[in-house]
Amino acid sequence: MKIAVLPGDGIGKEIVSETLRVLGRLALKFEFEEAPVGGAGYEASGHPLPPATLALAKKADAILFGSVGDPKYDSLESSKRPEQAILGLRKELGLFANLRPAQVYPELADASTLRPEVIAGLDILIVRELTGDIYFGQPKGIRQHESGGREGFDTMRYTEAEIRRIARVAFDAARKRGKKVCSVDKANVLETSRLWREVVDAEAKGYPDIAISHMYVDNCAMQLVRNPKQFDVIVTGNMFGDILSDEASMLTGSIGMLPSASLDANNKGLYEPIHGSAPDIAGKCIANPLATILSAALMLRHSLGQAAAAERLEAAVKKTLRDGYRTADIYTAGTRKVSTVEMASAVAERL
Repeated sequence: MKIAVLPGDGIGKEIVSETLRVLGRLALKFEFEEAPVGGAGYEASGHPLPPATLALAKKADAILFGSVGDPKYDSLESSKRPEQAILGLRKELGLFANLRPAQVYPELADASTLRPEVIAGLDILIVRELTGDIYFGQPKGIRQHESGGREGFDTMRYTEAEIRRIARVAFDAARKRGKKVCSVDKANVLETSRLWREVVDAEAKGYPDIAISHMYVDNCAMQLVRNPKQFDVIVTGNMFGDILSDEASMLTGSIGMLPSASLDANNKGLYEPIHGSAPDIAGKCIANPLATILSAALMLRHSLGQAAAAERLEAAVKKTLRDGYRTADIYTAGTRKVSTVEMASAVAERL
């Protein structure tokens, strides 16, 4: 199984290296090949997604991605900034379906800012469309306005085909879960969202066993805090999904706990934690590697056909938490605060 390893910037190198060490405990044959991406890619070749890195990603069976970004690159033109690497990979590889599970482990119920009874047992999946919407819509830019000042503009757009295929991913996922899909949009204001709702409803007719509902994005943001357990699968567009999935992550206690999978039509995918590069703690060995380790479990399940190994890895993470191991972001009194390396070692031992 050929894995393209793209650690990126900041804590990306630390969490990815520890995840590879954990994967090494599985009785599976991996071929890992590393390449620079993001700020590291810019330093290596003057572009955040070097051609050699893209070529490696295309030929691999799956991609394990760390994180990109650093304030020192903020002055670069937009096409050269580290974040363009992940946008480029999504577009070039056709990674249109982003799966972001948010699950509350019983041991971490006290780590959430919400009352334990509100989030205990939470298990939701956000399905985010990843290659359309305002991030990729044209035209976009900054130009002179007739008033004399400048204006910035981005175009939100979706085609029926793009909406239809992400809706199918959500409905298929719901069939393996609680058989409920909530489609999130802003159809009371946006034409894009009116098309979104119409196409999702049409697609729902092919899934009579799935309960479909709709919710405006502002209400959904409120409901995720008020009563998050009402949701099973949430399907939404690129921008709304970006915001809502980060909100959902904090219901679980820490953004350092949540994995993600970005899949193409054939289930080839890029797997990454949903958190950023955190340059302020890079090199301090205090970052939480569990989101990346759990992303590797998603990689085993969705792209590599190794469901049993994925379950073993997830069970090892749960056992580690039950045994009281905590990195700084999820530490509470009475538990054992450990480093990045120590947390990964604990998972590896239980694996």
